Parts: sequence; C-alpha cells; structure tokens
Amino acid sequence: MSAQKTPQTMKPATAAKKLDVYLEATPAEFRDGVVTRDELAELRTNPPQWLTDLRAEGPHPKSVVADKLGVSIAGLARGGVEEALTTAQIEALLADQPDWLQAERKSLVEVRKDEKRIKEQQATRREQSNRKQRFAKPIHHPNED
Repeated sequence: MSAQKTPQTMKPATAAKKLDVYLEATPAEFRDGVVTRDELAELRTNPPQWLTDLRAEGPHPKSVVADKLGVSIAGLARGGVEEALTTAQIEALLADQPDWLQAERKSLVEVRKDEKRIKEQQATRREQSNRKQRFAKPIHHPNED
C-alpha cells in the first residue's frame, strides 16, 4: 500500500504573484487559504470572473503597472507611485505623460540598450576566448623531455 502524496501548496501571495494580480484585491477566500499547484493551473486555464475582472480593471501590482507604463519598479517609486493602480489610472498616466514618466521611459530604454550592448560584448569575448582555446597549441617545454 503506497502512501498518498499531499499536494504541493503555496501561500496566496505567491499564487497572486504567479497570476500577476494584486493580492489585496483578491477575494478573502483566496487571501485566507492556501493554493495547490492544481488549483493554480485551473485558475490560469479557467479563470473565475473575479480573476478576469481583476486582470482587466485592476488594481494591478507594481510589476504590472511598471510594465504597462514602460518603466522600472524603481522608476515608479521615483515618480511617487507607491500604491497599486487601476487600468483607468494607468491609461490616464499614459495619456497625460507627466515629466517623471517621460524621463523614466527614456531612462529604461537607455538601460535596455546598455544591457544589450554589454551582453553582445560578453558574447563576443566568449567567442574569441573559445576560438583561442580551440586553436592554441600546447607549449612544449624542453625540460619535460
């Protein structure tokens, strides 16, 4: 007789993060319980109405807000955005484009350009190093004979 396995569970905060939703906006039964991997999979493939509404209207967690605004999470903080925002609030910011948002969007574009340039440099160096190692001849020392 084999022992029955207990399902793997996660805290509601972890499940909310995996679902890209703001935990405090989820229903109490979600926040107060635990979520199994099977339940998470079911929420992803067959989302209930509360999850569909939350994803569409918010409030959204900072990671989603930052992504929708095209800035980093640190950029949100520098812009004074400390709380979750609704889709309507995000759309209003995008329409208005305050100075901080314009600056942070430009900054993120520059950071990503630098990251890409650095990755390309590292790849080139690795390739050059690999090429040198493949074609390097072993050094023969006369004392080894």
